[in-house]
Amino acid sequence: MNKIIDKLFTGAVISCAFFIAGFLNSCTSAPGKEDNTQAAPEESPVKETFLLQKGKLSSSLQVPGELIAYQQVDIYAKENSFVKKLYVDVGSQVATGQLLAEMEAPELNSQLQGAQSRLRSQEAVYIASKANYDRLYETSQTPGTISQNDLDQALAKKNSDYAQLEAAKDAYNEISETKDYLEIKAPFSGIITSRGVNTGAYVGPSGKGSEFPMFTLQQQNKLRLVISVPEAFTSFLTGNSNVTFTVRALPNEKFTARVSRLAGAIDDRLRSERVEMDVYNDNKKLLPGMVAEVNIPTPSKDSTFIVPKTAFVNSTEKMFVIRVTNNKAEWVEVKPGRESNGKIEVYGSLNPGDTLLKTATDEIRNGSEVKNTKLTE
Repeated sequence: MNKIIDKLFTGAVISCAFFIAGFLNSCTSAPGKEDNTQAAPEESPVKETFLLQKGKLSSSLQVPGELIAYQQVDIYAKENSFVKKLYVDVGSQVATGQLLAEMEAPELNSQLQGAQSRLRSQEAVYIASKANYDRLYETSQTPGTISQNDLDQALAKKNSDYAQLEAAKDAYNEISETKDYLEIKAPFSGIITSRGVNTGAYVGPSGKGSEFPMFTLQQQNKLRLVISVPEAFTSFLTGNSNVTFTVRALPNEKFTARVSRLAGAIDDRLRSERVEMDVYNDNKKLLPGMVAEVNIPTPSKDSTFIVPKTAFVNSTEKMFVIRVTNNKAEWVEVKPGRESNGKIEVYGSLNPGDTLLKTATDEIRNGSEVKNTKLTE
């Protein structure tokens, strides 16, 4: 029993000792020493500005184009006939006037022989009537031998027979020229790119014997590069402008071309102008039908205000730049122009030498105070 009492007494003494020590510690703490340290106010970030100047912005426009043959023609037979012999095939290089194919039409030979017979017959009739008139005329020189009526009738007969002779000549020449069409010749120098007939095939004019052309001939040593230039960029191309282009088949090569023909009108559907350039292709690297990526230079003709793209704000309220005047922000409404290399043309109520913010946002409100600025070049 005594042991239990001793343990309780010892615990009470220890508890009292801890209580007294804590109290004394709180009493020795100096009043007013609480940590009242506050964070120093943050300085506003430096806002870079620049002086507005005029300049010329050089850029370029990328548009797709198509290479087409400078000349291309589908060749049909003029007369209904049969293919007698072919002298060329796909890929053949031909010269102007070269014989491509020979046709045959037996009925034309019969028609030509008939026309020739009629011509000879009419020549004989005319010779006889002319001789009769000449004799009557000589006789009429003796007064009273030949009446004037007989002489007039002989002259009329001679003139009529002469007209019939000329008609017979024309008929003969017509059939003769038609027979010449049985020889198909190249209208210009180029390459045969397609052949639609074989020997013995029945051919004729388009829709009257042939559904497809006998040959397709293309001039490929000179090509046309055709592009459609958007309306906004038509003023940058003239008759002497040079452009560069590439094709997928030769991605590491650049080709040049000069503007040769401008349509001079805007297409109603595409709102663009058709422009053609001549491309010399003596090495035959380029082929008709290739798609080209054309680079059109669009240099500025007049100096304009040019600012970094970061200085231009396109918000839901307006498009503007921020001018700093007496440490105040002023929104100046502008219209954008062309862009290139991180810069943009702007048009508005601006003056050379105006101080503009290099990085502008609509968070900097119109009329707000602008501090801690730094002028940059």
